[in-house]
Order: sequence, then structure tokens, then C-alpha cells
Amino acid sequence: MTDRPRPVRDLDWSASEAAPLRDAAVDVWERLISDITRLPIARDWAPGEVASRVRLDVPREPLPVEQLRAHLEDVAFETSVYPGHPRFMGYITGAGTVPGALGDLVAAALNQNVGGWRLSPAATEIEHHLTTWFARRFGLPASAGGIIVSGGSMANFTCLKVARDTRAEWDVRAMGVPAGPPLAIYASTETHAVVRRAADALGLGMDAVRCLPVDDVFRLRIEPLRAAIKADRAAGIRPLAVVASAGTVATGAIDPLEQIADVCAREGVWFHVDASYGGPACFTDELRPQFAGIERADSIAFDPHKWMYTPHSGGCAVLRDFSLAKQSFHVDASYTVEDRERTASTFDFGSHGMQWSRGFAALKIWLSLLAHGTDAYERRIAHDAELARYMGARVEARTNLELVTPVSLSICCFRYVPSGLPLSGDAREHYLDELNARTMTEVQLDGRAYCSNAMIGERFVLRACIVNFRTEAEDVDALLDVVCEIGGRVDAAMRPRAARLPVAVRG
Repeated sequence: MTDRPRPVRDLDWSASEAAPLRDAAVDVWERLISDITRLPIARDWAPGEVASRVRLDVPREPLPVEQLRAHLEDVAFETSVYPGHPRFMGYITGAGTVPGALGDLVAAALNQNVGGWRLSPAATEIEHHLTTWFARRFGLPASAGGIIVSGGSMANFTCLKVARDTRAEWDVRAMGVPAGPPLAIYASTETHAVVRRAADALGLGMDAVRCLPVDDVFRLRIEPLRAAIKADRAAGIRPLAVVASAGTVATGAIDPLEQIADVCAREGVWFHVDASYGGPACFTDELRPQFAGIERADSIAFDPHKWMYTPHSGGCAVLRDFSLAKQSFHVDASYTVEDRERTASTFDFGSHGMQWSRGFAALKIWLSLLAHGTDAYERRIAHDAELARYMGARVEARTNLELVTPVSLSICCFRYVPSGLPLSGDAREHYLDELNARTMTEVQLDGRAYCSNAMIGERFVLRACIVNFRTEAEDVDALLDVVCEIGGRVDAAMRPRAARLPVAVRG
């Protein structure tokens, strides 16, 4: 007779056993919330310094709670960058809502697989309700719905896969892309690189993305779009989808959505909108008119972890006809057979996207909305846009700063331009590119404020994006003060070299 194995409960902590580490983690979190405005946004870490501090040897026996606390404090307060700091205006990273962090804790404690309703009934119903609500906010019809994914990359991929599988004239899922004619995707030169990455992953090749010219405010031009579609048809290439941007990452530009929708309708082409950044602005009365035509989209990608401020990661793929998602992703598997009489009305997200195993990422978004309410979101999103306009005006008021592009949504692009620069023409522009690149690096390492960059044509410019519920006007002024201070210091170090250039170059 086989002996019954003795219990092994090393990993099965009771609530009382978990309490010391729980309290330590909560203390770190509370201190982070309290101190974030006083912390340096980033530090000038030496190469290898962070690695040497956080790469602990994994022990054979448990570390004491106090050592675990010290490690968490080191990670949180000595070796991290703080997107939640009010003067962090780099890239497009939300601040992370407090209710969202608590939602993540509960979701992790439940540890459900939100791939099947039977495994996660409440989680599935919440995500289904939430994504359907998002679809309605965009103005899509009752057939619309969505799925929570990791971010803009996966949201755009999900939507474009559905576009490929729906609009190809052959069974592309069964036979593969080579079984039919080449497919083409159309987007502007300002469209995010994730669209080319999606084309690669879908087997179309990155060259299938036609990068078309933009107008003077960085919006896709309609006539080159029409011409590209016509030329591809003549060459035996099947036009698949147009990707319109609703808030580009560089300048916040919004493509002419209504006109693009007209082209797509006339040409029988899928109309996809990459609203990864700008999408939540569509939910405000003040900014909604800029998105006219988005309600005609076949699909929309957007990221609540950007301008809805929720913690990473949580993007969303929205489809005008959500039933197409199942047609694009479902695969029969023997171990998923259930009693259909009892589960016929249930809904499995595992059949509607790439992942079968999925976490409850919707909870942090859902709990944030419930805890704050839509009015608070609308006020704050509109306020971010107002702060960006304020920054643009403050840039124009300073003699050593130059506004490079019109402010759009919550993005302001500018550069530091010192007075008395003994250069002209290309030499002047190259000098300003290098000066601003070095200034940005020094600002990021300084710790008092944080911006990023954009490439406007061939010019390197500084870029501030406000998607942070802690940022106010004094923080905008502080960033510009830091840029001017550090820019002046960098210019003083670089200027002697410029002075040595030939007179013909200096102008």
C-alpha cells in the first residue's frame, strides 16, 4: 500500500504569516504616495550601479522580512524612475491611479485566468461590460465590443489581424498569407512603429505598410492616400486597411478621420484608428469635436494606461463588430469542450484574442472609473490639454525657447535656442540639434523635471506630454526653468567649439 504523502506547506502562507510582508509592502506604497513629489524623478546612475543593488542571489532559505523590506525600499526609492511625479512629462506614461494599484492587488490575489467564463465569471463580465462601454463612448454601435490587452502594440496587432482575416478574399487563417495576393496597409509617416511591427507579425512584411506624407500640421494627406490605393490595385496588390492616428506620439496630431472614413468606405478598405494616446480625450465634451469620424471606425486601439492614468499594463482593442474577433482567433481544442446546455450564454475571452491565459487587467481600469467617476476624468483630461496650451504660451514668452509645432492635445514640442549664436543655415540647425539632445539627457539625469524628444523632420526637439493627474502650472514652469538653466550650461560648454568654425560656416 502506498503511503500518503506528508503535506508540504512552505508556500501556503496564512493571513497571519503574510501580515509582516504585507505591512512592509503597504508601508513602501504609502510612503511612495506621500513622498513622490519630493523624490528626484531619475538619478544619474553609474553603469552597473542599479544591477549591483537589485540583482540579489536567490537564497535556498527564506530571507527575513526586514531584509525583504529593505530590498523593496531600495527598488522603490533608490533605483526607479517616477512617471507619477508631477514634473514627469516624458513619453506617454500615465501616473498610475491609487484605486488602480489596489485593483491590481485584488486581481493578483484572485489569480484567475480570464480566458474562460467558467474560470473567471465576475472578471469576464466586468471586462465585457467595460470594453462595451468604451465602444459606446467612441460612438460605435451595439455590435461593438473589445478586449483588454497589454498595450498599444497588442491592441493594434489584434485589430489588424481581424482586418486581415476579415478582408482577405481567401481563408488566410487556414492557408496562410502566401495563398493570396500581397496586402497593403496605409498610414502616415507619423504613425507609430507598432503598425509596421504588426505587419511583420501578420506575415505581410513591414514593407506592406505605405508610409504616406503629412500636411503642415502632421496629418495624413488624403490625395496621396487615394493615389497609393489606386497604384496598389493596378499592381495587383490588395488594399487591406488604413491606419489613422488619433494623437500621434510626436506631436499629438489627429488625422482627418472623417475624410479617411470616406476613402475607406468608397474603396472597401478596413478603417482602423490608432488612438493609443489620444483615445480618452474623445470622452470629453471639450476635445471630442477633434475626433469627428472616429465613430465610423472598424476598429480602435487605445491605452487606458496612458491618458486614463491607470497602472501598467492595460490597453484595449475595440471592434465595430466584436463577433469578428472570435472568427479571427478561435481554435477548437479538445480540453475546452463543456456542457453547452449550461454554458451556451457564457463568453470566453480566450477565443477572442491571442491569449488563452489572461490576467484580470480590467479590474484596475474598472475600479478607477468607479472610484473617481467620469466627470473627474473629463475634467482632468481637459485640464492636461489646457496645461499643454499654457506651456506653449510660456515657451513663446521666453526669448531662449522656441515653439516648434502647434500644441495638440496635451503635447508641446519646443527647443532651447540661445541668443547670440554665431552660426547660420545648416550649421546652426545641427548645433541646435546637438545642443537640445545633450540638454534633454542632462535634464533627465538632473532629477528635478523630465521631458523627452521628438524628431520634427530632421530636427531634434524637446517634447513634453502631460498625462499626469498631479501636474499643475507650477510644474510646467519648473520644467521650462530647468531646461533653460541646463540648456544655458550645455551651450556654454559647446559654444567655444562653434566659435572656432570658419566664418563662412558661422555666417
